[in-house]
Parts: sequence; C-alpha cells; structure tokens
Amino acid sequence: MFKAFEWMMAARYLRARRREGFVSVIAWFSLLGIALGVATLIIVMSVMNGFREELLSRILGINGHINVYGHNRVIPNYNSLSEELAKIDGVKSVTPMIEGQVMATGKGASSGAMVRGLSGADFKKRDLLFNSVKAGSIKLFEAGEGVIIGSRLASKLGLWVGDRITLISPKGNVTAFGTVPRMRSFIIAATFDIGMYEYDSSFVFMPLKAAQTYFRIPGVNYLEVLTPSASQAESVSYDIRLELGRKGLNPVDWKRTNSSFFNALQVERNVMFMILTLIIIVAAFNIISGLIMLVKDKGKDIAILRTMGASRGSIMRIFLIAGASVGVFGTVLGFILGLAFSENIETIRQWIEGLSGTELFAAEIYFLSKLPAIVDYSEVTLVVGMGLGLSFLATLYPSWRAARLDPVEALRYE
Repeated sequence: MFKAFEWMMAARYLRARRREGFVSVIAWFSLLGIALGVATLIIVMSVMNGFREELLSRILGINGHINVYGHNRVIPNYNSLSEELAKIDGVKSVTPMIEGQVMATGKGASSGAMVRGLSGADFKKRDLLFNSVKAGSIKLFEAGEGVIIGSRLASKLGLWVGDRITLISPKGNVTAFGTVPRMRSFIIAATFDIGMYEYDSSFVFMPLKAAQTYFRIPGVNYLEVLTPSASQAESVSYDIRLELGRKGLNPVDWKRTNSSFFNALQVERNVMFMILTLIIIVAAFNIISGLIMLVKDKGKDIAILRTMGASRGSIMRIFLIAGASVGVFGTVLGFILGLAFSENIETIRQWIEGLSGTELFAAEIYFLSKLPAIVDYSEVTLVVGMGLGLSFLATLYPSWRAARLDPVEALRYE
C-alpha cells in the first residue's frame, strides 16, 4: 500500500519550484500529449465507425442484401422464381428489378444517371427510400406514370416536381441509318434525399412496367433479396444457390459486391489506429524523460530520504505515483475530450464551417452529406486501457533508477 508521505512527496515533486520549472513543463507537456493522443484516437475511431455504419445502412437500404442474377442478366419468369425464393428460410422479401444506364437531360443540362425499375408496392416497402421522399408524392409512380429522382440530380438539371425529365438510352432502335438512341420523357412525381451523394445525384426510380417497356426487357435484370439482417446474407445466399442453382440462378451477396470498398475502409481504420497510437507512445516517452530528469535533479533529496529511513520500495513508489499521476490525469482528460467531441462532431463541423466560410465535408467527396460518429465503448475502453498501461510502463525504469540510487554517492557529488 502507498503511504501518506509517499503521496505527499510525489505531489511535491510535481509542483516544481522556479529553478526546477523545466521539469514541471515537461510533465505538463506529457499530460497534454497523452490527453490529445487518447482524445484523437477516440474521435477518429468513432468517425470511422460512423462512416462505415452510415455507408452500410444506405448501401444496403437501397441495394438489398443479395442480388440473384439469371442467364445473360435477364430473368423472364421472375414471378414464379420470386415465389420460390420467398419460400427459402431466411428470405424476408424479393423485389424484381430492372437496371440500366441512361443520359438524363432537362432545361438544357444533362447528366449520367442510373435507372432502376421496381413496382410502387416494392418501393413503399423500402423504408430508407420511402422515408427519404422530400418533395412530391409517389401516387403517380404507383400508377406507373411518373419517376422519382434524386434531389441533387434534380438540382443539377434545374428540374422540380411536375417537370419532365428526358432519358436517353444508348441501347436504341436499329434503323437503316444505324442505331438511334432511345429517348423518352417522364413526369417527375417526387424527389428523394437519402443523404448519400452517389445516389442523390444519379439515381432515377421508374415503375417496373414502364422500365420494361423503355428498356425492352421481357422480364427483369435480377431479383433483389432482403434478409432479416446483413450478417445472414452469406448463409442465405448459399441456401439459394443450393435450392435454385440448377435453374441457372446466381446469388451474389452484398459482401462480394462491395468487398473491395469495405476492405479498404477496414485497412484505413487499422492504419489510423496504429498511427494515432504513436502519439500516446511519444507522450509516454516524455514521461520517461521527465522522470529521469526529475530523479537526477532530486538525487540529494533521495539520498536524505534514504538516510532518514525510507526504503528503496518507498522511493520507487514516490516516483511511480508522480509519473502515473501525469498519465492518469492525461488519459482521463483525453477520455472526456474525445467523448464530448465525438457526441457533438456534426455541430462542431457546422460551427467551424460557418466561422471559416469553407466546406470541410464535401458530400461529393465523402459520399455522405453529414459527418457521422458512433462511439464504440469497447474501443473506448481499449484506448483508455492502452493510455493507462503505457503511462504505468513509462514510470517503471525511472522509478527503479531512483530506488537504486546510492545515497553515499549522491551526497558525495553535491
């Protein structure tokens, strides 16, 4: 157990006098270094978690968990196959889909777009899509007479609800003069904004029957399957292949479709963790250097304490307390700063943007329209534990060195 005089001496050494002020400055910089390292690590890990979770929820909310393809990417008998898929254990819903790239034009502007055809009933089942409709109504869409486009695409083309958007497909009609691009205009029934730039700026949802007519497809391109959770997609995909693989169906789960993207996010997250951990390690080395200087500066005091009866264990504990106090207070301060910043990061971003007049989080670069952060308290515990552990380890050598100091030699050179 630590004795009262050991705590008193440790506190006294941390409050250095004027001639010992440099040692105190090093202690303060060590404390701030650990606090900034812990806070930065918590903030970055929270932002990476939020970024991955937001992307995953939006990608799966608009794409589904499994895409089931047929021969030549066309499934003619999709109604019967949808019924068979729905009977497989783990399949929550099946949505027949048509997909094709077009050129969208309106009021003299043009932009590439991705058209997805699905029924009005299936559109309403997608909570992310249905709840993201910001203007207009899906009544025309359900009636098969209108399309729903992303809000950023509408803004880019200068269009609004009720206007007509012209879609030009490169797979046009073959004539004696060559292939003529297929062109048709549609009424904009509504606009959506899911908060992901890629979808809001390039997606057009079209009624299934209208899409079949426009693309001249005698069926659908694929069947989109939803499972109870994203984690079940791989096992359900395996069951689909066993049950319907003989009919030429090829299921592809979301992990295979987006594997490179999410693997890159995981690698970036791990690298950031390693890099930011170096900040805490550097601060721990500051504790070591500060304590070594303190031991050297207090050589005479240590010798006097030893001659008065203080044991080597007591001397070691005094410097352990002094060094560990810097690490503990720094880690606690970093923990508080990190959590406070992570919980209010979007408000802070907006405040900085308003103050500086610059855009810090461009949606077209970072995919999302706001800065997400999700605090994983198991990771926070790991970071805090690492900060405390490195702080305690940093005190061992200087404390051992202080305990090994020979009082006779220390007093001889004074």
